[in-house]
Amino acid sequence: MLSEMSVERGEVSEDKVLGGKLLLCQPVRGHRFGHDSILLAAATAAQAGEQAIELGSGVGAAGLALARRIEGLSVTLVEIDPALAALATENGARNGLMPRVRAVCLDVAAPAAAFAAVGIAAGSADHVFMNPPFNAPQNVSPDRGRRLARAASHGTLTQWLSTAARLLRPSGMVTLIWRADGLDDVLAALNAGFGTISVLPIHPKPGAAAIRVLVQAAKDKDGPLTLLPGFVLADANGKPTTQAEAVLREGVALSLGGS
Repeated sequence: MLSEMSVERGEVSEDKVLGGKLLLCQPVRGHRFGHDSILLAAATAAQAGEQAIELGSGVGAAGLALARRIEGLSVTLVEIDPALAALATENGARNGLMPRVRAVCLDVAAPAAAFAAVGIAAGSADHVFMNPPFNAPQNVSPDRGRRLARAASHGTLTQWLSTAARLLRPSGMVTLIWRADGLDDVLAALNAGFGTISVLPIHPKPGAAAIRVLVQAAKDKDGPLTLLPGFVLADANGKPTTQAEAVLREGVALSLGGS
């Protein structure tokens, strides 16, 4: 049954994810999850017994997909919108992933004390993963939910990575998905406190420029930058590639070389 808070947000749809392995509720209007969330989950190299935190989780698509793939992983979902955080909690319960998945309503930019107050201590995470807002402020949607999820002010990425660095244990891993044309911004933001960076370009079809990049890096670790062979979503006829089907429908992990 849909929570009162989710109903207050407006009409909600139920959508199958990972070929039906997850059934998630999300608002019909406003920001809706897509391939980016599932790619992010697939690229997060977590293991059973570890602690993972998703920043800006929305209704929990990426975090719940990660928890579904890795039994024994504990996942905390951090979301600023109270209605979406409520839906994330509901989605965790309906998919049988509680109590090892929980959602908290919190601004990613909140101080360390605010995170500690909801049980998220500095240096407690093995993995932090995120799909930060990446649209320019002048290209914003009139819908508030879309604005929160997609529009970034100057310094948003730096702020989110600073929070990730604070939450990660030494050598912990951060994984994010971003616009391909903003890769230089990601690398610049990672320059403070992260190293051993791996970049996986995401291409819509063969021969097309990348539209997204998946980036993974280790906290306080030195190492070379690795540019991986691209991941192609569809073939020349517009049909999903075998690799894309494996990741997006079967929940297969997508290795960026992190551990």
